[in-house]
Amino acid sequence: MRTLTYHEAIPGHHYQLALIQEMQDLPRFRRDRIFGANSANAEGWALYAEQLATEHGWYEGDIPGLLGQLDAELFRAQRLVADTGLHAMRWTRQQAIDYGIPPHEVDRYTVIPGQACSYKIGQLKFLELRAKARAALGDRFDLKQFHNTVLRAGVVPLSVLETIVDDWIATTLAPAARPA
Repeated sequence: MRTLTYHEAIPGHHYQLALIQEMQDLPRFRRDRIFGANSANAEGWALYAEQLATEHGWYEGDIPGLLGQLDAELFRAQRLVADTGLHAMRWTRQQAIDYGIPPHEVDRYTVIPGQACSYKIGQLKFLELRAKARAALGDRFDLKQFHNTVLRAGVVPLSVLETIVDDWIATTLAPAARPA
């Protein structure tokens, strides 16, 4: 349940979406997520939030919680295979169910091709951007500022998010480049 809480609540979807809705300086179409709620950005953030919990020791001393987190990771790997199997390998619904995916999940992947993959693609992009910022900024890298930057962007395409992070990196480095 803790993993689900990190994904759906804090620091996951609820936190991300509540913050977006409160930002009056963000254009309304972005506050209202006109480009979709099941994007690689929104779901990627939620998976990234789950990983933050692991990275920062939030499961320390909680073996059942850690096992739940590992079980969620295993399920995510299974559904990547099932989503790909259904759409690229022409699996039947029953083959995906036999692979271990509940029928209601198989139905979701059938009508939303690539949705399961979008979660992982988004998470990997958040991790890539964080590593890029950390490498570029060195000691000036601030995880909280990175999170503020990606969250305050709203739910945008990943290419737009990368541009926003690149701009943040450049702005953060700019004072160091100015002569004293």
